[in-house]
Amino acid sequence: MNDKTKNTLLLTCAGLGALLLARKVTRSINRLDLQGKTVIITGGSRGLGLELGRQLAASGARLAICARDPAELERARAELEAHGAEVFAMPCDVTERAQVTEFVEMTTRRFGSVDVLINNAGTIQVGPAAQMTLDDFEFAMRTNFWSALNTTFAVLPEMRRRGQGSIVNISSIGGKISTPHLLPYSASKHALTGFSEGLRAEVSREGINVTTVLPGPMRTGSHVNAEFKGQHEDEYSWFSFGASTPGLSISASRAAARIISGFRERQAQVALPVQTIVAIKFHALFPELSHSMLALMNRALPDPSHDADGMRRRKGRDSVGEETLITKTLGAAVAEHNNER
Repeated sequence: MNDKTKNTLLLTCAGLGALLLARKVTRSINRLDLQGKTVIITGGSRGLGLELGRQLAASGARLAICARDPAELERARAELEAHGAEVFAMPCDVTERAQVTEFVEMTTRRFGSVDVLINNAGTIQVGPAAQMTLDDFEFAMRTNFWSALNTTFAVLPEMRRRGQGSIVNISSIGGKISTPHLLPYSASKHALTGFSEGLRAEVSREGINVTTVLPGPMRTGSHVNAEFKGQHEDEYSWFSFGASTPGLSISASRAAARIISGFRERQAQVALPVQTIVAIKFHALFPELSHSMLALMNRALPDPSHDADGMRRRKGRDSVGEETLITKTLGAAVAEHNNER
């Protein structure tokens, strides 16, 4: 390598470094102040949604939370208000457009304009593709994709009128890498990721930020409310172990803090933890090898069930078989803490 080439390379690296530093400084200066801001969290009664609510409340945000279960929602509202938060809670099925419209209108009447929308509501269906039906895929699309579309379209007109606002879409590593035994979930999360990334490109010039969140397994306690098909107990065992074990999953509190920091700095994408970032980049660079590894993973997962019961969806709490010590202790404690039981 001659001196001219070396100098060009050094100048290029220095330029990229300066650009990254400038971007980081700009993000810090323009960091969104959450004090007094109105934040909608769908699926805010439990799991990650509830943890996001706790941390946003501590930052001074006013919260509007919705979920389908009134009793669960009331427990979440009471907890958040006990910590000093101003909370509006309303039962709402976000797959129903009319209910979403009413929820957003009621939130606006209570707090004024919506500053941040966090599309967190979702469902997870676990089981082999051989036992998933069209209804399973339709259910996943309604809950994980169309619900986010409903809420986004409900808040966008007012955000456009004001020329500001943030939309946060909680997708998944499954929105980049389709994992065996999670096909309806992965397909719907791919749709949400595509919508979220494209929307950011279109509305950024209008002053609206869109952040796509791509988490790997999280210790939220959601395994008890996930839905299982096939050999229910075996499917629950592998999924709950991964969702409860430190090192294989990230805590809900760490995930929530990283997500909030990401959208406050108007980041395009938040992937977490580091294993997820590595997996996404590896999959993009080496798709053939990545798919071969996923096929090997599939061989280690339970075979399809051979009886009619395998076609039935069961909640995780109804699919418990042999549990590990981690799932019994840490997994159960996290589920209790995050209102999943």
